[in-house]
Order: sequence, then C-alpha cells, then structure tokens
Amino acid sequence: MPDLAYELRHAARGPVAGVDEAGRGPLAGPVVAAAVILDPARIPAGVDDSKALSEKRRDALHAELLACARVGIGIASVEEIDRLNILWATMLAMTRAVDALDPCPGFVLVDGNRCPDWRHGSEAVVGGDARSLSIAAASIVAKQHRDAIMADLDRLHPGYGWASNKGYAAPTHRHALRTLGPTVHHRRSFAPVAQAELDFGPAVGRTKENSPWPPKRSIAAV
Repeated sequence: MPDLAYELRHAARGPVAGVDEAGRGPLAGPVVAAAVILDPARIPAGVDDSKALSEKRRDALHAELLACARVGIGIASVEEIDRLNILWATMLAMTRAVDALDPCPGFVLVDGNRCPDWRHGSEAVVGGDARSLSIAAASIVAKQHRDAIMADLDRLHPGYGWASNKGYAAPTHRHALRTLGPTVHHRRSFAPVAQAELDFGPAVGRTKENSPWPPKRSIAAV
C-alpha cells in the first residue's frame, strides 16, 4: 500500500503535492492530470492506485478527497495532443494541474520517470501511484475526472462506447471508427484515427467554434 514516506522526505520544503495523469493511451478525449496535497490528519482510508480500486470505491474516495484535500486539475485537449504529441501534452496537463493549486506546493512528486520542465522542485517516482499516498490520490482524482468527461462526450457522440471504454481502443470503439468515422474528439495523431480519416475524411466541424470541447470545467482548482 502507498504511504507518506516520500512526502515526509520533502516535508521541510513546504506542502508536498502528488501528481498523476489519466488518458495517455486512448484514441479519443483529452489527457487529464490531477495534483493533490493531502492533509495528513484527514487522509481517507483505503487510498490506493486507482487501477487497484473498483469503480464504486474510486467514486467514494474521489468524493472524500475533494472534501478534505487541496486539488488542482489540468487538461490538455485533443488539439494539443495532436500538436505537441502525447508526452508533451501530458507534461502540459501536469503543469496546469500544479498551477491550479492554491497555495503553490513546496515540492511535487510525479508518477513516472520524468517531471515536466517547470519551476517546481520535484521528483519522478516510478510506480508512484502504488508507493506515494499523494500520487495515489491524484491517480483517483484524474481518473474520475476524465471518466466523467468521456461519459459527457458519449452522450454527444453515441455509438463509440466512450461511457464504458473511456476512449481506449476497445473492439466496440474500433468498429465504430471504421463504420462511423472519426469525431472532433478523436486524436488524429494516433494511427487508427489517422487511418479512419483517410477512409472518411476529416471529422465534420473540427473547429474550435463548432466543437463543444473544451467544457467550462476543463481546468479547475477544487
């Protein structure tokens, strides 16, 4: 189970935030990052890597974390993913998540093997969502926030199964790409979407003015 060992190691530098992302691999939808500063006296029981939790448990912990922790959300849009590539779009989402925190953290723990190029003192922690409570909390918040976005987009674009597959390349999603074509929320830089665009042409209305993305909650601090 994750613990506070990493947080305590850097506690002298001020509040320590954990950062994680959701949505690097899907064919559609944004990449979402969360930054979380926990209150050591009010950490919900059972915080763990989001992948190790049931949907029901994640939902409950998400509500508890929003009530007792400082949370920042950062999003990189599909357009930014296609322009920057998914790695740098993820770094951008992480930076936005930390910048959304108030006050600014004294140190940041980042899940993975690299940190964004930013002004914050930070440490990359491989497998951090299973080792650091702050990163585990961020993994829960990022996943729940992105899942909610994909459920919203599923209602706008039925047929792709986004409410269940979250934009990943599940058989239902790949079949819909072949039969319905790409939407404005598909990542054109990803090979299956690029092939669908060759077959169907660019998605109709792929403009900032005509696209319902991003919603008003795309970048928020809680």
